[in-house]
Amino acid sequence: MASLMLDNALARLDGALGQLEAAARRRIEAERSRANLETELALMQDDRARLAADLDGAMARLGHVETAAADVDQRLQRAMNVIVAVIDRVQAQQPAEEPEPEAG
Repeated sequence: MASLMLDNALARLDGALGQLEAAARRRIEAERSRANLETELALMQDDRARLAADLDGAMARLGHVETAAADVDQRLQRAMNVIVAVIDRVQAQQPAEEPEPEAG
């Protein structure tokens, strides 16, 4: 009978140890998973910071391009106005040409 009680106690102890080992494995896996998630989050935060810096740089370059485009537009407008004025002056100095009679 003592042997049977000892066997039962050992079986319960073995079961309890099995449960403890399973709980320890789950805990270790959860810690690994958490560490992986934290690493992944850190990588995403680094990517976000890099992308934000890239976007800031691109926006600054866009501002420079827009400023340059506005300057070019103003210069083109002035150049076209000068050309139109020159053409008008040349046309005003030339006598009016009569249209040639059509050959027919």
